[in-house]
Amino acid sequence: MRLSELSGKEIVDVKKAERLGILGQTDLEINESNGQIQALLIPSVKWFGFKRQGGEVRVPWKHIKTIGTDMIIIDIQEE
Repeated sequence: MRLSELSGKEIVDVKKAERLGILGQTDLEINESNGQIQALLIPSVKWFGFKRQGGEVRVPWKHIKTIGTDMIIIDIQEE
């Protein structure tokens, strides 16, 4: 899948049934040695249970369950 195909998809947390943002308004954390996406960095002001770094939430790539035509479904285990 190309990055351009991901752009514009809504990011939804399946457990909270909450819209977190739109890919394209988020940043990607990319491993420089192999070019793989490590995490989505979603700008946020009101998210709980995750590390905040400068007003953003880091969602590791392994927590993405499904990439559909219109949205990306994530499932993050509570700590």
